[in-house]
Amino acid sequence: MELREEEVREILRQVYDPELGINIVDLGLVYEIRVEPERLYIRMTLTTPGCPMHDTIAGGVRRALMFHAGNREIEVDVVWEPRWSPDFMSREAKEQLGII
Repeated sequence: MELREEEVREILRQVYDPELGINIVDLGLVYEIRVEPERLYIRMTLTTPGCPMHDTIAGGVRRALMFHAGNREIEVDVVWEPRWSPDFMSREAKEQLGII
């Protein structure tokens, strides 16, 4: 099953941070997407290290990708470096939150 990085990015726009109501792509939480023959690798972060939504968001990523992964393993790697900053957000996300 052919799958491109940009398609994965669009699928991940369906996963929302439940506290902020903004998708994880526009929040700038997704740092890396790799589509490999045997796995889909997502390197991402959360807005804070102690985020209580850690399992909810990581699970949402897996659920969103399951249908599209084919036989690939889905690996979600939550990292804390680089530390997330509001600067990573898209213009749309900043507008939604009233930052700009």
